[in-house]
Amino acid sequence: MSGLLRGLASQAPQRCRVTLDEHQYPSSVDGRAVISLREEWRVEEGWWSTPYRRRYLSVALADGQLQTIFEDRRNPGQWWRHGR
Repeated sequence: MSGLLRGLASQAPQRCRVTLDEHQYPSSVDGRAVISLREEWRVEEGWWSTPYRRRYLSVALADGQLQTIFEDRRNPGQWWRHGR
C-alpha cells in the first residue's frame, strides 16, 4: 500500500458538505471555496466482500488547506473528508 493510501486508511473519514459546479467538480467544501483541483482518482474494490466505490479528489481551499475528499458512489451525493 502506498504511503498516501496508508495515511488515508489510518484516518476515519468525516461527513462534509460539498457544493458542485456545472461540471460536477467541487466549488466549496464545508463552505470554504475550492481554488484548485490537484488530483482525482476512483477506487472500486471489495467485490468479494463489502464492495465500495469512491471518487476521490485532492483539492486546495481558499484558506490554504489541502483536503482529500471522496464521494460514496454507491450513495451519490454523500461526501466525506479525511483529516480536518
